[in-house]
Amino acid sequence: MAKNPLQILTGLRIAVGVGAFVAPNTLGKLFGMDVDANPQASYMARLFGARDVALAVGTNATTGPSRATWIKIGVLTDAADVVSAVLGGRDGSLPKTTAVLGGLTAAGAVALGVAAANAGE
Repeated sequence: MAKNPLQILTGLRIAVGVGAFVAPNTLGKLFGMDVDANPQASYMARLFGARDVALAVGTNATTGPSRATWIKIGVLTDAADVVSAVLGGRDGSLPKTTAVLGGLTAAGAVALGVAAANAGE
């Protein structure tokens, strides 16, 4: 049974968000970050994780116009993540692998959010 874009997106948000909060260094390494060289990265990953869980919970806990607003907020947030990945890759603050993986992941989330919005979720 296929899931709709919103179910996929919120499931991914919960999984990635909890993963980033509980095991920030593991997730960072999966995305190609040198977490050993930057111990503060785990703090930032936890902020990101909490944000993703909050977006998923807010979206799932609402219906109608309120849900549409949460979906739009998610799309804007994910679009900002795409821009951040591009800027980080361009200025060298992120390894190229991390910039590409992060940017593509965020772009996928944008696409799922737009699909959910267009489906009237």
